[in-house]
Amino acid sequence: MPSRLHSSKKDCWPLVAVAGLVSFVAMLDMNIVNLGLADISRAFEISPGAAQWAALGYQLPVVALLLPAGRWLDQVGLRPALLVALTGFVAFSVFSAASPWFGWLSASRVGQGVFGAVLFVLMPVAAARAVRPEARGRAMSVPATLGPLGAVLGPAVGGLLVDAFGWRVIFLVKIPFCVLAFLLTRRYAPHGDALRAPDRRSLADGALAGVALTAALLALTLGGEDRRWLFLLAVAVPTLVLWAWGSSAEPVRGLLRNPGPRRATLAVLALAAAFAAMNYLVALRLQRTDGITAAETGATILVFSAAMAILGPVGGKLADRWGTRPTAVTGAALTAAGLLLLLPLGDAWYPADIAWRLAIAGAGMGLYGGPAQLLVLTTAAPERMNTAGAVVQLGRSLGFTLGPALATTTWALSGYGPNVLPGLVFAAVAACAAVPLLALRPAVPAHS
Repeated sequence: MPSRLHSSKKDCWPLVAVAGLVSFVAMLDMNIVNLGLADISRAFEISPGAAQWAALGYQLPVVALLLPAGRWLDQVGLRPALLVALTGFVAFSVFSAASPWFGWLSASRVGQGVFGAVLFVLMPVAAARAVRPEARGRAMSVPATLGPLGAVLGPAVGGLLVDAFGWRVIFLVKIPFCVLAFLLTRRYAPHGDALRAPDRRSLADGALAGVALTAALLALTLGGEDRRWLFLLAVAVPTLVLWAWGSSAEPVRGLLRNPGPRRATLAVLALAAAFAAMNYLVALRLQRTDGITAAETGATILVFSAAMAILGPVGGKLADRWGTRPTAVTGAALTAAGLLLLLPLGDAWYPADIAWRLAIAGAGMGLYGGPAQLLVLTTAAPERMNTAGAVVQLGRSLGFTLGPALATTTWALSGYGPNVLPGLVFAAVAACAAVPLLALRPAVPAHS
C-alpha cells in the first residue's frame, strides 16, 4: 500500500468517513450478535456453547489473520482491497442471515471474519493516510468516536430487532452502512496498486494461527459437555508454539521481550476477555433464566457501553493531565470492581440491579482504553512502534475471542446451570489480574 492515499495536497475526508463506518460496523457486530445467541440456540436446538460459534466463527479469522493481513495490505492498493473486503463482508452477512442449519451459519461467519480482518487492518490506515499529517488527529477521532457509538447502539437496536423480527435480522442490519462505505470508496479512493494474491508466508502464518485457535476454541467451548474435545488442546499448543517461534513472529517476540509492552498488552487482553465474557454471560442469563426480553436485555447492557463511551474522552484528558499509567490503573480497578459486584447477586436477576454494576464496569473500561493502548506504544522502542500497534490490536481481539470461550468452559463444568456464576468469576478474576499488570512499572525507562 503506498505511503499516501491521494496525490493532491487536499484532505480526503470521505475516506475518513469510510474508516468511521468500518469502525462502527465492527463494534456493532460484536455487540449485536450476542443478543441473538439465545434465539439461535433455541432455533437450531443446540447448546449455548455450540451457539457461541455464531460469534466465535467471526472473531477467529479476525485474530488469526490480523498480522498476515497487515503484511499483505502493504503490497496492494487501498481501493481494490476495500472494495473486495466490503463486498465479501456483505455477501457473507447475507449467507449468515439465510442459514438453513447451524453449520452453514458457522461457515458463513468464518467467511465474514476473513473479510472483516482486512477491514480491521485498513480502518486506521485509511483514516491516518487520507489526510495531511497535521489533520491526522482529527481524522483518527472519527473512527474512535463511531466505534463506541456502534457499541452503544448494538445492544439497544439489537434487542428491539431480535424481539420484532428474530435473530436473522442481526446479520442484515450492517449492510446499509457497508454499502455506503463501498460507494464512498469507489468514488473517492485512488486506484493505486493492483490487487494481488497473498504470498505463501502470509497464507502459512494465517493457516497456523487459524488451526491453533480453532482447536483451542473447540476444546474450550465444547470440552465442558464432552471431555473428548479437550484432546484438541494437544493440537492447539504445538501449533501455536510453531507459529510463535517462526521467523514471521520475530518482531512480535522482540517487542514482548520488553516487560513494559508485555505487561500492558497482557492487561489489554485480560480486560478484553473480561468484558467479552461478561457481555456474553449477562445476555444469556437474563434471557434464558430470568425470562427478560431481548429488548430489555439490550437496554440493560447498553448502560455498560454508554458509560464506556462517555468516560472514554475523560480518560484521554486525565492521561494528559494526571499521567497515562495512573489513569489506566484506575480504569482497570473500576472495571474489576463492577464485575466483582455482580458475584453476590442471588438467584433472581433484575435489570436495574445489573445496570448500575455494569455502569461502574463500563466507566472503568472507558477510562482505561486509550491510556492502556498508549502504554504499549510509549514503552516500546521507537523502531517497533508499528509492531506495537498491531500487537495491542491482536491482544484485544484475542481477548474478545477467548473471553466467552473460557467463560463457557467454566459454566459448562457446572452443567450449564441457571446461575452463570462460574463464568462471571472468570471475568472478574481476569479484570483483577489487569490491575497489577498495568501498575507495575518497567525496569527500563519508557520511550517517548
